[in-house]
Amino acid sequence: MSASGAGQGGSGFDVVLRRHRLRAGLTQEELAARAAIGVRTVRDLERGRASRPQRTTVELLAAALGLGGADREAFLAAARGQSTDEPLPPTGFLQMAPTELIGRDDDLAELVDRLSAPDGPRGVTLVGIAGVGKTTLGITVAHRVAASYPGGVAGIVITEASSVGEILASIAAAFAVGRADDLAGRFAGRAALLFVDAVERSPEASSEMLTRLLDRLPSLRFLATGRHPVGLPAERVWPLAPLVAPPFEAPSTLAAVAAYPAVALFLERLARVRRTQPEPDEIAPLAILVRRLGGLPLAIELAAARGRVLTIPEILDRYGDRVLDLARPGTQPPESVVSLRDAVAASYRLLNAGEQRALRLLAMFRYRWSLPLAEQMTAGAQTDGADVVHLLDRLLELGLLSVRGTRTVRFRLLDVVRDYAAERAAAAGEVTEARRRHATVLAALAQQIAPDLIGTKLTEAAGRLDDVSGDLGSALTFAAGEDPHTALRLAAALPRWWRFRGRDVSGRQWLRRLLDDPRTADADPATRAWAKVGLAQLALEHGAGAEEIGSATAAVAEFELLGSVTGQRTAHTLLASLWMTTAGYDEARRHGEAALVLARRTGRPRDVAVAENNLTWHEVREGDLEAARRRLAAVDELAGQSGEERLRAVARANLAEVARLDGRPDEAERLARVALAELDRVGDPNQRRRLLATLGLALAESGRVPAAREVLERLRMPTELPPDGPAAVVEAAIALREGEQKHAAECFARAAEAYDGAHDPRDVVEALVGLIVSTPVTDDRGVAVRRLADLCRSGGITLLIRDRDRLGPTIFAEVLQG
Repeated sequence: MSASGAGQGGSGFDVVLRRHRLRAGLTQEELAARAAIGVRTVRDLERGRASRPQRTTVELLAAALGLGGADREAFLAAARGQSTDEPLPPTGFLQMAPTELIGRDDDLAELVDRLSAPDGPRGVTLVGIAGVGKTTLGITVAHRVAASYPGGVAGIVITEASSVGEILASIAAAFAVGRADDLAGRFAGRAALLFVDAVERSPEASSEMLTRLLDRLPSLRFLATGRHPVGLPAERVWPLAPLVAPPFEAPSTLAAVAAYPAVALFLERLARVRRTQPEPDEIAPLAILVRRLGGLPLAIELAAARGRVLTIPEILDRYGDRVLDLARPGTQPPESVVSLRDAVAASYRLLNAGEQRALRLLAMFRYRWSLPLAEQMTAGAQTDGADVVHLLDRLLELGLLSVRGTRTVRFRLLDVVRDYAAERAAAAGEVTEARRRHATVLAALAQQIAPDLIGTKLTEAAGRLDDVSGDLGSALTFAAGEDPHTALRLAAALPRWWRFRGRDVSGRQWLRRLLDDPRTADADPATRAWAKVGLAQLALEHGAGAEEIGSATAAVAEFELLGSVTGQRTAHTLLASLWMTTAGYDEARRHGEAALVLARRTGRPRDVAVAENNLTWHEVREGDLEAARRRLAAVDELAGQSGEERLRAVARANLAEVARLDGRPDEAERLARVALAELDRVGDPNQRRRLLATLGLALAESGRVPAAREVLERLRMPTELPPDGPAAVVEAAIALREGEQKHAAECFARAAEAYDGAHDPRDVVEALVGLIVSTPVTDDRGVAVRRLADLCRSGGITLLIRDRDRLGPTIFAEVLQG
């Protein structure tokens, strides 16, 4: 056991300034702006880097803080280093300047504030895993608060198996008195602070010693460090988390990763042994390295020291193992230097058997998780009935757990902890059972969220799955091999999320693999039916819908046997879209009408609105614009009732197009502008482009060419991409309005090619009619007429009155004759 004396650490103006700033409710930036000084000056003063600031600066700060009278005089005196109750001279290691801290500003500031306040706690214990920086932070805090303790600040380090008597003797020596009984006279009622490092080395003796001193010395406070709390009623536990490291998605640029404290510490220590900054190819390995080292300052400093000889990728390759001892090979490391593995193992041994079992289960989570997920993961798993909240508090207390932010999914085991606990699970033969449990928990979560992956809740629900996306993938991969029924349950709940996140191809592959697996043949029939629906939905997303018509048809039959109206409606709606891709328009309408009947049976306004909207296209295809208008009016009303803003915006966009097709361009323009504002709010880029085309065509057809050109500019694609349908057809309409027949024909031809094979053949009809009426080339007109006739016949499309008028009776007759 070693002892040290009190340390003053400056005038204490840093403490005084921070206290006044916080009382004024100001940030450092706000105070600097009020005082018309640099924010760096304020930061340096609060960090104790400028113990004697210029008088002008101090007066500006006093004015900015609104200080007057005695408060102002005391503020100025603190800046001059004056005090009516000077602390005693320091001795021992606390005399030395503390190591500059990185990434601990918030911890340091709040600890200093608490230990400087007259009504602060009697004791604070910094707890955390070995190597997290407890001692370094404690020494710095002791320096910063010294001005508040005229009785002195002294520090001792506990050694293994120390007795109470030995510890008290060291404390007496630290405060320069003969015996511990002399401390009362030494303090003479003045505030004093005792810094006790490494209480876990002799926990019972440390607890008894502090209990005695606090009872006998009312003016004494303590600041302790340890892997676990002392356990006193007067103690305030301060868990110290590892430094924040860049997340996986952080950009691989020096500026981006250097903003994270773990990287900032590595770079600062690296600069001591290497003059050059990291090369571009070292940035990604740097982020990986500090993550693998768990954000532990000690491990990061030891790894950075290798930078004298090695590049960062080489450090990662040689020392990036999260359970690797970073001490120098062949030497005995200093007492404070332990391997990461040993540090985690020491904290792990402090847990009881039930807590250890729970930690091994939680190690199956690869990324962040929530309190409910932790409860489900550990429920009924022989964890001695440990309450999850108490368990997480215990893990946090021991520095084994990281908590980021206030979101539901905010907990994460440090990488080094997760690896060690997983290793312990493997040694106990628990891994397969634990991963099976993990997959079951994730499947239940996905099934719970799946119903919300539609309508107004889609974005929020997708975000909840995004939070656990890494674990979803891990669970699916494991379960596909070891528990295919659970894998199918999980995959069947994810298609809408996969579609929303652009993973339709890989999602379809998962569902096909699981449905074809003979081990899932006896799986829950409803799960298999929903999996087939998801399979077809994903195929439709990347243009392969025709390949899965059989899957969706089988799902309809299975849902009928199960009596699931919702399943039948969903499958019929899907089949309506699938048949559209094969030009099976009559079949598509039949399934759409079946979906409407089922939607009305359930009585949900949104479902009815979707079914009505899907049938609108068929009314337009058959030339019944009035029927289309009635359906869309119903969609508008039903969407409003159910709060479906996006669906309502789409309905109004379709109403605008129907008005244009009905020869009412002014009404089309009015509706289009209203719908555009709504789509801008809810977000739907594809629907927005279609609506812009409607607006541009309406403007051109009504003779408002300059306004149509403005819309065309909004539709133009980047120059490296070919013109798409919406831009080409609007450009054609403008050219036709201005009498540029040849240019109009060229643009209509491009539009027809761009639209060909798309979901809506009415777009091709629009372009072909324009091409026929604008081209001066007889042969080209003949080809377009034959193509239009074939399209109308195969798609069951009835030309509208406006199309007949534009074509004229002769050409219209040719189209009818085919």
